[in-house]
Order: sequence, then structure tokens, then C-alpha cells
Amino acid sequence: MTDAGEARITWIPAKGARLVLAVSHGAGGGIEARDLQALAAALPGHGVTVALVEQPWRVAGKKLAPAPRTLDTGWRGLWPALAAPGLPVVAGGRSAGARVACRTGAELGARAVLALSFPLHPPGRPEKSRAEELLGTGLPTLVVQGGRDPFGRPEEFPPGQHGLVEVPHADHGFAVPKKAPLTEDQAMDLLTGAVAAWLEGLA
Repeated sequence: MTDAGEARITWIPAKGARLVLAVSHGAGGGIEARDLQALAAALPGHGVTVALVEQPWRVAGKKLAPAPRTLDTGWRGLWPALAAPGLPVVAGGRSAGARVACRTGAELGARAVLALSFPLHPPGRPEKSRAEELLGTGLPTLVVQGGRDPFGRPEEFPPGQHGLVEVPHADHGFAVPKKAPLTEDQAMDLLTGAVAAWLEGLA
């Protein structure tokens, strides 16, 4: 239970885990997102326990995410449970969940931040930049971004301390067109491989 309501954590434990990767969903979907499921399937084999976090508004069955401040409250309320295994916790999420991780990671004592499909700006509104959230994490940060994400293509990102991995041809949900030179599975392999290698470097 959090101050924003009841949230839920689905644990995918790794044998001999050295890290916990806690990842939350975006404003328009849940933990069934393809990238979150791909990480949950791949990372335990690399010694990383994955915690899939469902924000209170999703658990309550609502269709629309609340204000960012409420999302942050829900995430903060879950942190003690995420840290309970006694391992370093990497804060992560996709889209709105990535913003939450960026805003709160340092204060919560996260080891690093993983930002999947970071919404750099609303589609078609590059002047409404959210770059400050990303640049202000104060922690090792990795962005994984689709090459044709309308919320910010990789080349639109400002220089900074963060790493940036592009998934070519992918959209905001990391879907790739049928005519693209890589398949959906190859796109997910690229994403999970990049995240696994980055997490390896944190240990």
C-alpha cells in the first residue's frame, strides 16, 4: 500500500542475484508492454532480479494515469519493498515510468536509472522538452529509444552523462514495421542485450 493507493510488484527472481531492476509501465499501458516482458524474460539469466511495478491507478483499473506528482508518490511508497532483498536497486521504467525513475532515483538511493522510451517531448511539440528530468538524475543513466519514436528520436536527445541506445525503426512501444530490416524479436534482443551489458558494468 502506498499514499497513492495499492500498488503491485511482480518479482521475477534470479538465482544468485546481484542487482534488482525495478521497472514500471507508461501512462497508457501496463507491465505487459513488450520491452518490460522481454527484460523480465532475459535478465534473470544474467543475475538480475526483475521487479515489474504496477502503479496504483493501474491496479485500481483506471484508464488514465494521474499527475506526475501522484506517480512519484506511488513509486516512493513501493521503494522499501523493492530494496527489501538488500541488493542494489536500479530504478527504471518506460515512458511516464521512465520520467518517475529519473525524478526520484537519486533521493531514493537507486544505483542507476534505466529510461525506456523516454518521452523527451509530446509528439510534434519539441519545444516542450523534458530533458531536464533526464539530465538531472545524478546517477548512471541509460536511455533506450526507438529510432522513430514520436516522443523523441535518438538524434533529438541533448548531450549529457547518460548512455543512449537506439533500437532502429522502432516506435514508442518498440514495435517495428513489417518492412523493417529487423524483426520484432531482433529488436527485443538488441534492447535486452544492451541493458544486460550496461547492468553488467554497474556491478
